[in-house]
Amino acid sequence: MNLISTLAIAMGAGWVSGINLYAAVATLGLLGRFAHLTLPGDLDILTSWWIIGLAIALYLVEFIADKVPYVDNFWDAFHTFIRVPAGAVLAATAFGDFDRGVQVAAFLLGGGLALSAHGTKAGARAAINLSPEPASNIVVSLTEDVIAVGSVLLSVFAPLALIGLIVVFLIISFLMLRRIISAMKAMMLRIRSVFT
Repeated sequence: MNLISTLAIAMGAGWVSGINLYAAVATLGLLGRFAHLTLPGDLDILTSWWIIGLAIALYLVEFIADKVPYVDNFWDAFHTFIRVPAGAVLAATAFGDFDRGVQVAAFLLGGGLALSAHGTKAGARAAINLSPEPASNIVVSLTEDVIAVGSVLLSVFAPLALIGLIVVFLIISFLMLRRIISAMKAMMLRIRSVFT
């Protein structure tokens, strides 16, 4: 596998982990198992049936939790401590055949991408949960699922397109940062008002 493909899969796995870790792991595992994709570095561990099965089971739990307003916020808060480190590990593992310095750089890049995606997702969800109707939550959650699986597929079949998509996402995330922070504050105030 060439450097661009490895970089795209590492960046894609790291970034998608911040959106939906379990979809990323399951999709890569299933591609390795059924499409006979040779995963870079040490990512071939994802083709193990028990890892695929666990990822699919946890994806199904997340699929349900993500559709329920406020439950999704608690789920995202809890997964801050799972998605970001997992994104870092997946990115570093993709560079398992490279020098340790490259693996550390991939670890940092993957973790940063996961944090950026996760922070944007959690902030956007906080803003969406402030709307009174539940349909938007379901539509956004389904869109996230499509983006997660689609991005992993792009990383494999159109690596340069995925790298471009991530760059555009990072620019948009940076531009939305102030709104995301305001939405998070508004959601926290709303939650506090329920308990006081």
